[in-house]
Amino acid sequence: MIQSETLELLEWHRLCQHLATFAATKLGATAARHLKIPDSQTQSEQLLEQTKEIYQLESRLTTGLSFEGIQDIGDSLERAERSGVLAGEELLAIATTLAGARNLRRVIDNQEDLPILTDLVADLRTYPELEQEIHRCIDERAQVTDRASQKLGEIRTDLRRVRSQITQKLQNILQAKSGAVQEQLITQRGDRFVIPVKAPQKDAIPGIVHDTSTSGATLYVEPNSVVPLGNQLRQIIRREQAEEETIRRILTEQVAAVKPDLERLLAIATTLDLATARSRYSFWLGANPPRFIQREEREMITLRNLRHPLLVWQQQHEQGQPVVPVDLLIGPQIRVVTITGPNTGGKTVTLKTLGLAALMAKVGLFVPAREPVEIPWFDKVLADIGDEQSLQQSLSTFSGHIRRISRILEALGNREAEEQGSSTSTTLSDRGAGEQETGVISPSLSTQHGLNAPLPLTALVLLDEVGAGTDPVEGSALAIALLQYLANHAQLTIATTHFGELKALKYEDDRFENASVEFDESTLSPTYRLLWGIPGRSNALTIALRLGLKPEVVQQAKTQVGEATDEVNQVIAGLEAQRRRQETKAAEAQVLLQQAERLYKEVSAKAASLEERESSLRASQEVAVQQAIAQAKGEIAQVIRRLQKGTPTAQEAQQATNALNQIGQQYQPVTPAKPKVGFMPKVGDRVRIPKLGQIADVITAPDEDGELSVRFGLMKMTVKLQDIESLDGQKPEPVVKAKPAPAAVTPPPPVVPEIRTSKNTIDLRGKRVADAEYILDKAISEATGPIWIIHGYGTGKLRQGVHAFLQQHSRVNNYEPAEQADGGSGVTVAHIK
Repeated sequence: MIQSETLELLEWHRLCQHLATFAATKLGATAARHLKIPDSQTQSEQLLEQTKEIYQLESRLTTGLSFEGIQDIGDSLERAERSGVLAGEELLAIATTLAGARNLRRVIDNQEDLPILTDLVADLRTYPELEQEIHRCIDERAQVTDRASQKLGEIRTDLRRVRSQITQKLQNILQAKSGAVQEQLITQRGDRFVIPVKAPQKDAIPGIVHDTSTSGATLYVEPNSVVPLGNQLRQIIRREQAEEETIRRILTEQVAAVKPDLERLLAIATTLDLATARSRYSFWLGANPPRFIQREEREMITLRNLRHPLLVWQQQHEQGQPVVPVDLLIGPQIRVVTITGPNTGGKTVTLKTLGLAALMAKVGLFVPAREPVEIPWFDKVLADIGDEQSLQQSLSTFSGHIRRISRILEALGNREAEEQGSSTSTTLSDRGAGEQETGVISPSLSTQHGLNAPLPLTALVLLDEVGAGTDPVEGSALAIALLQYLANHAQLTIATTHFGELKALKYEDDRFENASVEFDESTLSPTYRLLWGIPGRSNALTIALRLGLKPEVVQQAKTQVGEATDEVNQVIAGLEAQRRRQETKAAEAQVLLQQAERLYKEVSAKAASLEERESSLRASQEVAVQQAIAQAKGEIAQVIRRLQKGTPTAQEAQQATNALNQIGQQYQPVTPAKPKVGFMPKVGDRVRIPKLGQIADVITAPDEDGELSVRFGLMKMTVKLQDIESLDGQKPEPVVKAKPAPAAVTPPPPVVPEIRTSKNTIDLRGKRVADAEYILDKAISEATGPIWIIHGYGTGKLRQGVHAFLQQHSRVNNYEPAEQADGGSGVTVAHIK
């Protein structure tokens, strides 16, 4: 009884109604409205797994899981089993249900990582042959088709023939007796064909009158010449009806033969629809899957930003107020939490929110809280919320609460308390409402947790305004004893109260915890936030003063209360202020942490990008080296083949040797010079001029006087070595003038003709501008003469990028399009200084 009362107090039926709106079938909606709460944690975990897999499945599908065609055929199956004959609509509903179930199984079987759903539909039998037979015999209008049997086809043929004969005869009569008929019309009355005849001229067309118009001016007459055909038609219709019933009876017998499998199909479809409704409702709530914890293993109840699901619905669909979430973080050693604070502050809502969260987790629903959602599996959720006054039963508020609490204790198995304290426990359970309410409690309820206390049951108890409705002193004593008892016999109890004495339980028993609802004194309104570890303080006198009560009256009340209470309120106010400061600092720290995490991710991404680019460049360099080796081998092979032709002469051998030397110089890697100590600018280097605050490109190398030419922007100038430095801050080496050496005759350098070869040709087709610039810069730094750059035509972006790069490069003297024979405007020749 108390379990059903608890569901009513928590408004569980309203949540089930909301869940039913997300069901796709009538069966699923009915199951959602009468949602059964599991009796074991294993069942709850299985339901949660179903919800998770449906959630995962619908995230993959574009249109979600479809239950099209599935109908409630339970009554039809019962009638079929009792030898009734199903109508065409019922048979058609069975066929569409079979098709819908088969589609569900196909969708699930085509997905991976859905073990629970796959196992659920593994034994699903959809009888495609029965479905096909029904569709063969029943059309979309639920009528029996001509092809259902040969006999029915012949009957329908006779039916059409007789109807055609009747129609033809009536048409002839209408034409022959046009003056006697009201209009040229053939109609039916029952299963007889008639024509409208004017009442004054009824004798002109003798026959049977089957109906009369409202005014009496028209008679609907079946002419005597048509009556035999009408009788024949009626006999054929009866034969048709009998044959149709025979066909439907045969189909009904086939349905009855597989009734158990079809009932199982309905159960599976309902289970899938209910799981889908739970998934969609959870998604709509923005809820997260809970994990059932074991408090005996020191796990904490974690419900951050927990929202009341009914208030969320009210906000979305009924223009309600925004929902203020609460945080419930309850340590494993805590058995009782007392929530204090002003009325309308959200204490009762907190109780109901936790109760609904526990029930939602049990039935396989996600909980509207931030991840992680960790909550115990409670075998019982018991609540005393609200006022149970009853004039008919002569119950006061106090008596109503006590009667309900008594039922809660009975549900917890409080047999020992009833036996040991039978003489005094009547104050809890058996006292009539007319007796004086003294608030005396049985000594058995004040058992301390250290005296052979049994292990608490896995029950959640929710008590609203515990001990209220009687003398404050006795009500407080009753509340303390009751909460101490529940600490021994229930896993978790949440109680709201206005009694200040209950705040001290935390400091006497480490199984107790305090919480309070915050109150904003500046606006005289609650904030609906839950503060943990801080008891609520009295605000009655402060509110009374701000609402205009005379100060002397408030001061006199403070005197009556005493200075100790005022000091306690000041201490609590200080704790609340300290809590707010800590929350502000925690929020700032969280922002800094998020910024640091974001920066770390950005740096990591850039480092990964640089590593990837370096690997790509290294790979491209290796490919270029391999290509150069292959090309050198090819050129050497050509020299050898030329030498092998005919009888080689000394001159030819010398030419081959020279060619091989040139190939070796061309492809042999240049040994890098040993780096010198210090810094010496070279042509093409970039240097800094500190006096001018400029970065310039070196145009000419330093001469013997230590002067060099540089360019920055459009300006060229000559500077001394001591006036520049490298970009990393190194000063250049001083130039040491070499002693004059005896003059030597130096032969003039050979004139190198501008000839295009594979060495001085660069193919950039298909490259991006950024990659092309890297290849060009490398080629220009190694070039000793002009280079031919193949960029092609295309969109022209690559050519523009190449020209822009050549124009700003310090080593490029000028560039021009190649000769027409070398590619024309698709190739650019760059002349190097």
